Amino acid sequence: MAHIEVSIQLNATPEHVWSVVEPVENHVDWMADAVAIRFVNDQRRGVGTEFFCDTKVGPIKLVDKMEITEWIPQQVMGVRHVGVVTGTGKFTLTPHLGGTTFTWAEELNFPWWLGGKLGELVGAKLVMGMIWKRNLRELKKIVEANA
Repeated sequence: MAHIEVSIQLNATPEHVWSVVEPVENHVDWMADAVAIRFVNDQRRGVGTEFFCDTKVGPIKLVDKMEITEWIPQQVMGVRHVGVVTGTGKFTLTPHLGGTTFTWAEELNFPWWLGGKLGELVGAKLVMGMIWKRNLRELKKIVEANA
C-alpha cells in the first residue's frame, strides 16, 4: 500500500475553501488527472455519495470508483476507492493564522498490471505526488482568486 500526502497553505477561510472543494463534480477544474466525474445516482454531497472518476496519467487511463465515507463541512472529506485502484483518501482543512492548510492524503493499492508494489512505490509516491502538488497549486489559484 502506498501512502501519499501533500499539503498547501491557502489564503482563505476553511468555509471558503470548502465552498470550492464541496462540489465533487468541480474537482476536474483543479485536478489534472481527473478527466470526468459521473455520479452513480442523484446524491451529490455527503457520506454515501458514489461516483466514477475517469482518470488519466500519461498514457494510463482508468475509471476510479469512489464512495464518500466521511463528510464534515469545512473540515474533512474522506473517500474509499473501490475500483481498479483500491484504498482510502482524505482532504483535511485545518485553520491557521490567516488561512487554511489543505492536506490531501491517500493509502492506495495498485493492481499487478499497474506495477503492484513497484507501481505503488514509483507511480504513487513519485508521479502521483508530483501531480497532486500541481493540483494543489491549481486549487490555490481558484480558491484565492475568489476569496
